[in-house]
Order: sequence, then structure tokens, then C-alpha cells
Amino acid sequence: MTDVAVVGFAHAPHVRATDGTTNGVEMLVPCFQSLYAELGITKEDIGFWCSGSSDYLAGRAFSFISAIDAVGAVPPVNESHVEMDAAWAFYEAWIKLLTGEVDTALVYGFGKSSAGNLRKVLAMQLDPYVVAPLWPDSLALAGLQARAGLDAGKWTERSMAEVAIASRAAAQGLRSGPVDIDALLATPFVADPLRKHDCAPITDGAAAIILASGDRARELCENPAWITGLEHRIDSPNLGARDLTVSPSTTAAAKAATKGDNSLDVAELYAPFTHQQLILEEAMGMDSRTVINPSGGPLAANPMFAAGLERIGFAAKQIMSGSAGRVLAHATSGPVLQQNLVAVMEGRG
Repeated sequence: MTDVAVVGFAHAPHVRATDGTTNGVEMLVPCFQSLYAELGITKEDIGFWCSGSSDYLAGRAFSFISAIDAVGAVPPVNESHVEMDAAWAFYEAWIKLLTGEVDTALVYGFGKSSAGNLRKVLAMQLDPYVVAPLWPDSLALAGLQARAGLDAGKWTERSMAEVAIASRAAAQGLRSGPVDIDALLATPFVADPLRKHDCAPITDGAAAIILASGDRARELCENPAWITGLEHRIDSPNLGARDLTVSPSTTAAAKAATKGDNSLDVAELYAPFTHQQLILEEAMGMDSRTVINPSGGPLAANPMFAAGLERIGFAAKQIMSGSAGRVLAHATSGPVLQQNLVAVMEGRG
């Protein structure tokens, strides 16, 4: 099987709102230019393009077609798209490289979450016959999940707050120090039992990753992040048919991607709510040897439809910089951890 690696990663600034259009072009162009300059390549060196986004979030049909303006119309490109987080576009590009048809691919994702009411927009992904007509927003559903775990004794409000504190410290480049957890727990609920610190912020953003195979990867990057496992699984869309306090699909995807070896230096987990990070850690058997979300994770910045791809990019950067030898990245899509993807990457001397 062809060896495939991440050789470049760039992301747009994480901001609460941008003035640009909802097709992401203004955010994507600087990402592409940064990657071209870093790797010493041009658009013509990319064999395949694949993107992830959502027309519902953009508020327009075929927004991903408009986003191709960031790529350029001439010469024509070999392009594909997924209507979900760009981590799944990453999976498609990986498969494309494994076929041997191309030796490079650029994956990108974008989302302008500030353009509308994100909590309601995400209700559009629910079962259209039974659940969506009730319009339960994303925070309400996560609140139900958090309450189920609290009532079952699987976590506490304090352990949830500890996740938020660690995320903030990592995002600011600081070690976790004395923090008044009680002050956080005294803040009002936004969706009982969730408080503001339990929820990912609204973030506009975009991200891009370049993949390359075999010798081409070695030419482009001194320390490629070689993909040794990449799997995704799905749980039932019927929320009443699931135990929301666990994530069987994450467990299955992680077991397949890691091949049962949990010796990981770093793990970047896409948990947009504090209690979901606790679910993911349990699902994947994480222990204290693994540094979790050194980037700060989605609790620090959550650009919709790019945040999962960012987890892969931030994890890969640990390999490319020489800071880690084996890393894991996780992405999720759908309500309350319905779909989950796990990627494992390693460095080679």
C-alpha cells in the first residue's frame, strides 16, 4: 500500500466574526498561499482537491462551488467535496492517493458560523421527520447528553470545568495553574447543565492540509506525518436508540486506526463540549501519558466544518516539528458525537 503523509497545514485566524462572504474565499486564499510558499510549490503541483463545508451554514446553494474561486479557474482542477467537516474530505483525499492516481492532494474546509443562528442551523442535520420539526438546538441536545452523564455519575460539573480550564491554558500557551473553579461553577447556565465555559465558541475560520505520497512527501517535507491508520464509524441517528454517555463508534474507529496500540504522545480531540471530551477519552482509553489538545482544542476555537480538519493539522504539526513521534487526531460530525473519525500519524527517522 502507498505511504501517504501530511506535509503541510495552515489555518485562518480564529475570530468571532469576519466581514467576508460565506463561501470562505477570503479566508482560504491566505491559507493556500501560505502552503505554496512553505512547500515551494504552485497550484499546478496539486493533483487532487477536496473540500468540506455546509450549504446550510453558508445560507446559499452550492457554496463550495463559489469557494473554488480561491483555487482559481485556470487551469481546471480535479476536485471533489463533502457536505460535512473537512476531516471527511481528508479521508477521501487519502483514498485518492492510495489509488496511485495522484501523488499530492490539498484538502480544505471553511465555515462562517457568525452568518446566522448556529444553534438553529445545526438542527437541520437532525432526523427530518421526528426530531428536526421540534427544533432542538445543538446546545439543548448537548445539555441532554451532559445531564445523562451527570445523573449516571460518569462525570461531574467540576470535572467538566477542569476540561475547560485546561483548554484555555493550552490555547494561551500556559501551564494549568491555580484557577477559581468555584467561580466558573457559579456562572449561569446557557443550557442546563451547560455553562458558557462548557461550550465551544462561535468561530469563523478555514483550514487547509496538503497530503503527499511516497517519495513526493519526502521531497516536500523534512519530517512528514505518515498516516498509519484512518477510520471512521457512525452511531444511530435515532437519539433515543443510543446511550448518549458513551461513543461506540469512536471506540471502533480508534481500535481500527491505532491497531490496539494506545502509545500516543499527543491527541487532538474534537469535543465541542467539555463533557464530550470526557466521553472521547474514555472511548479511546486515553491515559496520562498522552497530552490532549495542546492546541487548546475546539473549546478555544471551533470553526465549523474546518475544526475536525484542524485537529488533524495540529496533530500532524507535532510530528513535522519533531515534538512528537506518534499522534492521534479525532473529528466528529452530526449531533452529540454521532459520526467519528480517527487518524493516527507517525514520524520516521
